[in-house]
Amino acid sequence: MTKPPVAAIDPAELPALALRVIQSDRFPYLATMDGDQPRLRPVSPVRTDGFVVYVANLKSYHKTAEIAANPKVELCYLDATHDQVRITGAAETVTDRNLLQEIWDANPLLRQYLGTIDNPLLIVYRITPTSVRFMREWALEYHQVPLT
Repeated sequence: MTKPPVAAIDPAELPALALRVIQSDRFPYLATMDGDQPRLRPVSPVRTDGFVVYVANLKSYHKTAEIAANPKVELCYLDATHDQVRITGAAETVTDRNLLQEIWDANPLLRQYLGTIDNPLLIVYRITPTSVRFMREWALEYHQVPLT
């Protein structure tokens, strides 16, 4: 079987291409480590600022302990054409009350399920990238996306 042809990518277009994939995938996958065992699950980001992604969580969920033990995570986004973006970074707990209020106000599902921003179960993670990679379907080659 021959490899399908893949269009060349202009490096200057990489940030826009990667952002399009992120915007089109409502449920990316989040990878964490549980000791020496990787864990992967779909998440629903509550905010995205460029390549910085915010994910709400409940403190009782297992990934809370996983991230506390090892904050290194990776998000994988996939669009309808199978283009892929991987954001590698570290998750940190958001404590800024103004930012939390903005996220709360913009997310009716959080309000519906948790009732109040002061719900002790609520935790919001900011995933700050150390690396963003983009790959076209079938290209089998990642392109490093500049973070500037």
